[in-house]
Amino acid sequence: MSYGTSVTLDIPFTDAVDRVRAALAEQGFGVLTEIDITATLRARLGEQMEDYIILGACNPPAAHQALGIDRSIGLLLPCNIVVRATPAGTVVEALDPKVMVTMTGRPELKPVADQVARRLADALAALAP
Repeated sequence: MSYGTSVTLDIPFTDAVDRVRAALAEQGFGVLTEIDITATLRARLGEQMEDYIILGACNPPAAHQALGIDRSIGLLLPCNIVVRATPAGTVVEALDPKVMVTMTGRPELKPVADQVARRLADALAALAP
């Protein structure tokens, strides 16, 4: 089962993070959280790894609609976007919101998940050259 989509960019990591934030904003998402995995593993474990962050993105109207259907859906919010450095370029990955429908078995969440999936796909498409 595929649970996300991705795009590889031929730009530096820090530039990619800025472009991802802008593309998400264009689609009505705000970034609520940022987890710098690289810094956390270095500080807590003394481990080194490539640049890797997780952005917690939220589209407030969609989140409100989903929470109106199932209050426990907050366990699956916000939408996680990973930006990570690889030898091939900077990879941007987005979790497929349709996973919410599959995991919860709540078909009434499908319209919300479809809408968010389209917005995330448009944001990723805007990043591609």
